[in-house]
Amino acid sequence: MNYFSLFNLPETLTLDTHALASSYQTLQKLTHPDKFATASAQEQRIAMQKNAQVNDGYSVLKHPLSRAQHLLSLRGLVIDHEQHTLGDPEFLMQQMEWRETLEEISSDEAALEEMQTEIQANIKDKLTGLASLFEDEQSNNEDIANEIRKLTFIYKFSAQIDAQLDKLDDF
Repeated sequence: MNYFSLFNLPETLTLDTHALASSYQTLQKLTHPDKFATASAQEQRIAMQKNAQVNDGYSVLKHPLSRAQHLLSLRGLVIDHEQHTLGDPEFLMQQMEWRETLEEISSDEAALEEMQTEIQANIKDKLTGLASLFEDEQSNNEDIANEIRKLTFIYKFSAQIDAQLDKLDDF
């Protein structure tokens, strides 16, 4: 299913999130199961299915990473939930450096917040690069997939920093 079509939005990574939210609210009103309470069992089932598609689509499109994965799947390559090792030595070195730094600063809230700022800037840069790749019709799907894999790691790493910051807040 093409969620961009469902929400009547352009197939782009740099999506207008206000338009997404507006379209979601409209579709929710049209497909909400309560609206079909007096309908036949078949109509209720169809409404439930359509409402589930709307909810799934909104979940996918509201987050840039899942939106990128969906865009790539529309281009014919699915990478959801895969375990794929990247062959980019430079990125692997960056990962190792980040992990070592995280271990070294694990009890320093200011340093963790500074690192999180750096990671968020890296995410923004990766998203900008991915948007350009998607806009270029000549882009190779595997190159896009590798960038999405990198972005997936960076998002997970960002979550680890947040978890470490949460631990510090608990003390």
